Amino acid sequence: MNPIIAMLKENNISDQQISEIFEVLTQNPLAAMATISQLGLPQEKLQALMGQVMQNPALIKEAVEELGLDFAKVEAAKEQLSK
Repeated sequence: MNPIIAMLKENNISDQQISEIFEVLTQNPLAAMATISQLGLPQEKLQALMGQVMQNPALIKEAVEELGLDFAKVEAAKEQLSK
C-alpha cells in the first residue's frame, strides 16, 4: 500500500475522504494541501505526510493509480502550477 494512503488510513481517514483528497489533488494541488491540513491530523503526522509528498512526488502518482484515478489530470495540474 502506498505510504501516503497508509498514513491517512492509520489516522482514521475514510476511503471516501482519501479518494476525494486525491481527486482534488489531480485538479488543484494547492487546494488538496489545504484539504489535507483540515483533516485534523496531529502536527507531526501532517509534517511527515507533507515531507513524503515533497521528497517523493512519485508517491502521488502511485496513490492516484492505486485509487484508480486519472494521472493525466495530475500532470495537467502540475503544468498549470508551473505557469
